[in-house]
Amino acid sequence: MPIPSAEIFPYGEWPSPISAGDVARGHIRLSFPMISGSTVWWQETRPDEGGRQTVVCHGPDGIKPDLLPVPWNVRTRVHEYGGRAYLPVPMGLVFVHFSDQRMYLCRPGGSPTPLTGDTGDRFADFVLSPAGDEVWCVRERHADGQVSRAIVAVPLDGSAADDDPVSGTGAVRVLVTGSDFFAFPTPSPDGSKLAWISWDHPRMPWDGTELRVASVKDTADFQVLMGGPAEAVVAPLWRDDRSLYAVSDRSGWWNLYLLELETPAPQALCPREEEFAAPLWQLGAHPYALLSDGKIAVMHGTDEMRLAVLDPDSGALTDVEVPYRMFNPGGASGQVAVGLAGGPGIPVGVVMVNVANTAAKVVRREADSLPDTGYLPVPWAEQLTAPSGAVVHALVYPPTSPVAAAPEGEAAPYIVWVHGGPTSRVHPLFDLEKAFFTSRGIGIIDVNYGGSSGYGRAYRERLRGEWGIVDVTDCTAAALALADSGEADSKRLGIRGGSAGGWTALAAVTSGLGLGAADGKGVFAAAVSYYGVSDLRGFAAMTHDFESRYLDGLIGPLPDCEELYIKRAPVGHVRDATCPVLLLQGLEDPVVPPVQAESIARDLAEHGIPYGYLTFPGEAHGFRRAETIVACLEAELSFYGRVMGFTPPGVNPIPLEGQPLQMPDGDTSRRHTAADRARDRSRGSHRCRMAADPQRAGAPVPTASGRIRWRGIRAPR
Repeated sequence: MPIPSAEIFPYGEWPSPISAGDVARGHIRLSFPMISGSTVWWQETRPDEGGRQTVVCHGPDGIKPDLLPVPWNVRTRVHEYGGRAYLPVPMGLVFVHFSDQRMYLCRPGGSPTPLTGDTGDRFADFVLSPAGDEVWCVRERHADGQVSRAIVAVPLDGSAADDDPVSGTGAVRVLVTGSDFFAFPTPSPDGSKLAWISWDHPRMPWDGTELRVASVKDTADFQVLMGGPAEAVVAPLWRDDRSLYAVSDRSGWWNLYLLELETPAPQALCPREEEFAAPLWQLGAHPYALLSDGKIAVMHGTDEMRLAVLDPDSGALTDVEVPYRMFNPGGASGQVAVGLAGGPGIPVGVVMVNVANTAAKVVRREADSLPDTGYLPVPWAEQLTAPSGAVVHALVYPPTSPVAAAPEGEAAPYIVWVHGGPTSRVHPLFDLEKAFFTSRGIGIIDVNYGGSSGYGRAYRERLRGEWGIVDVTDCTAAALALADSGEADSKRLGIRGGSAGGWTALAAVTSGLGLGAADGKGVFAAAVSYYGVSDLRGFAAMTHDFESRYLDGLIGPLPDCEELYIKRAPVGHVRDATCPVLLLQGLEDPVVPPVQAESIARDLAEHGIPYGYLTFPGEAHGFRRAETIVACLEAELSFYGRVMGFTPPGVNPIPLEGQPLQMPDGDTSRRHTAADRARDRSRGSHRCRMAADPQRAGAPVPTASGRIRWRGIRAPR
């Protein structure tokens, strides 16, 4: 409903106090909180320090923000996605330094000293040994073109600092081998047994894992308590020396179980069609924590993940009344649980909650300075229906401003946001990046398409063998449903995503599945890919070990399914109906290498499709630097404006060198009225395209310095 005092502006041109710089400054990322007594630790990513990560501590005397000052960068490359890269120990802080991947010990008041040799080995998922003289963890070794992993023991006395893997000798002890992957090394309270999770190629950890337990003295003689090829088990935690908890999806949902070593039939503690865990993309996180009274602090839900207390004896689950729609536990001390928590109007933060009295204390927030709440969108959940009849879950973030309104009868441009993974999900959380767009009059629909986590195994399995079909169909259906309702302008629908989401965005405008309008011109007017996959065969050949067989489940195994890899890939399927595309790529990306963006750029150029290609030296998979975040957001906003026919104030435009935008009826405006929407419903939605001279538009030209100069769309200054 229009705001009575609001000034009229076209969608996309609303004045907003939220700049790209504000988003970058608010792009601090908090992760992996831990607690011991009254002291809390967490990892913190700082864009204004080049994207480095550090460890921050909050004790009784307050926050100590510089436990590890510049140049220390706490980040592990295990699985390339990393995870928790630190562990507080009685004598100080153990951590991994990004540049050399060595483990270090930093004693109070001292400088870090190395614990492991300069071997290139990578380490993650740390736990203190029962004797307190070692750190047990997952080691990843890259040697002679092969990748191997093991659970190892690293001494805290520094005796392994000169280890040489070539000689095969050293002070690091190997505890467990024999699998492609390991996670959650967990010693029993008496130190006599070790529990861990393992799995092998071609499975991913959400496909099938095993929970194993063995004597510390002979881990080769292990007992499999749960799991298998079609059961994903995570997060073992000992209750006592003879029993332990774990989360399994054997029921179709990640629920919590109790396992007795003597009678290993798993006992479901609180069977529900809800999730109590998330996919294991990073090592070192735990989705639940033991409280001092024997109860368990858990997260649970589907659309939201709330904090609750589970009584393992009765199975009673009691929600903790706190204002957070997402709470991801990181540990507990006494009756206090610590975790990452947030909501649509509450920035994600490290929060301590006393579950006995619901008292909550925010220790640190990702965004300390907030804009007027009138500029922040309040999302609503939608359950849409895909053409297959399946339910599609989505969150709609409408254009929101306390000072601006659109002309009567004008529908809003909307961008479909596609999350990465694809085995991941989005939550209804405060996101200044979304507000950057919605406060300017550009709506967002965030889609948890088939294959997303959070809705049970069957929903995840919708994507098995169907990547590039189910995800594209669900995202396209969500966009069209929003347009059919009158909320979105069917002529100004865009799609953007990162990584696997970038793949879906590119596939939606190339494979034909997203080109489903009645006139054959396509559903989407613009597509933005942040480091997205474009060539499946190239990705399978070049990507890192962790995901090297991911496509076996998403598409099918090679070489048997090679034709599907060719058919589904955006590369080779650019056509005249393909809309303009913006490509954003880090040059140090080990997951989706730059050749993926270069391949689709060449294809776009050959077909005369206007596009932009921005590269960022020093950036890998997921942008971390403030200047990169600013450049990307401003380029993306300018790109939408140029393609969709509005001029965002305060942002340098991206001019086109080709011909102007043309609608099928000759109208150069892209604004969509109520009459347009009625006509579209009767004959199918229109999609306009930019006419472009193939000799001028789209071809990236390397300069003498190797940087890319844009043709067709110039890079913003």
